Amino acid sequence: MMAELQDVLDEFGNKTGRLHERGTPMQPGEYRLAVEVWIVNGKGEFLISKRSPHVRASQNMWQPTTGAVIAGDDSLKTALKEAWEEIGVMLSPENGRLILRRVIDNMFLDVWIFHQEVDISDVMLDPKETVDAKWVDEDTIRQMIVNGEFILDDVDSFNILLKQGT
Repeated sequence: MMAELQDVLDEFGNKTGRLHERGTPMQPGEYRLAVEVWIVNGKGEFLISKRSPHVRASQNMWQPTTGAVIAGDDSLKTALKEAWEEIGVMLSPENGRLILRRVIDNMFLDVWIFHQEVDISDVMLDPKETVDAKWVDEDTIRQMIVNGEFILDDVDSFNILLKQGT
């Protein structure tokens, strides 16, 4: 398998022209970009998925769709690609909005919200990435966080998402 390369960003989120191999340590002052994709329906429910037991980290945990931006791609393209790869949902770009960009350690995290109806029976899981999906409300997510069943890079991002995006 070929190494997955990511663009190296500076502290302002600009591409430096250098590439970084995903999974290897970054140098001080170097950043990478990732996305967190929240899909919300007309009832205000969120489509979340359960990570496969075969992934590197946070096995069997629930989460919004997430992914690393590979070299040459942008945040929106990655949000659309990850939703398709992980849960088989074709998101419409016009339904999405970038809510915020957070810095977590050496990573910029772009938080996206897509207002889109998805029939749960149409979800196609990639067993290497995800093993289940379901619609849940805000209270359920908060309880899952307390119970240690839900991973979230930044709870503040979720609160901002709720204020600005739903």
